[in-house]
Amino acid sequence: MTFSFKSLLTVSAIALTASFATIQPAAALDDQQKKEIGDFIKEYLVEHPEVLLDAQAALEKKQDEARIAQSSQVITQNKDAIFNSKDDVAIGNPKGDITVVEFFDYNCTYCRHALGDMDTLLKQDKNVRFVLKEFPILGQDSVAASRVSGAFRLLAPEKYAEFHHKLLSSDGRASEDTAIEVATSLGVSEAAIRAEMAKAPNTDMIKATYQLATDLGVNGTPAYVIGNEMVSGAIGLDAIKEKIANVRSCGKTSC
Repeated sequence: MTFSFKSLLTVSAIALTASFATIQPAAALDDQQKKEIGDFIKEYLVEHPEVLLDAQAALEKKQDEARIAQSSQVITQNKDAIFNSKDDVAIGNPKGDITVVEFFDYNCTYCRHALGDMDTLLKQDKNVRFVLKEFPILGQDSVAASRVSGAFRLLAPEKYAEFHHKLLSSDGRASEDTAIEVATSLGVSEAAIRAEMAKAPNTDMIKATYQLATDLGVNGTPAYVIGNEMVSGAIGLDAIKEKIANVRSCGKTSC
């Protein structure tokens, strides 16, 4: 392997600069030395801008690793609340080897788009358990729709998946009225819904979900918990399938 004179000069200059900076702290450098080092670094970065891209990629990788490590710790400490809460409904295979948890809001546009990802995933992979975790954060209509949903779940748990699908995929804004309309279309009376809402409001459930979301760093919907990672946003079916494959392969979402 051969090096040009310029390459050798550049490498030598970098080594010399690093060595000099190590020997002498910045405070010990005079103004001329600081200027020369600054000019050299600027010239090198202008001639080799790809270094900045490499540094940015390294920073993003480090930040992702730190985020996953933090969420992994929270997930480990809150496994039952995340994966097995009595307030959530699981669809798909109840004994699936992988559980995907989705935080959603009935008025979340991106959640509506992601609904198809869930449907396709459950059709293609018969060994996935999918947990629906209501996280109403988009105003009072969302909270009201969630309260109706909570009552419906208690009255007709076997129809909850159908209720969820119809309400989330409906046109317009979800509210108490639209949620009750969906509930009655599935055979549960408005009187029964309102009586259940009065008897067993799901306020505590919503508060618990808010706290869990805060601990996990969830700040929007949809958000997923897959394996050891909290994933923000509607990342798409392929990305979800890749993370599931990684968990099956190495026990983590990123192998």
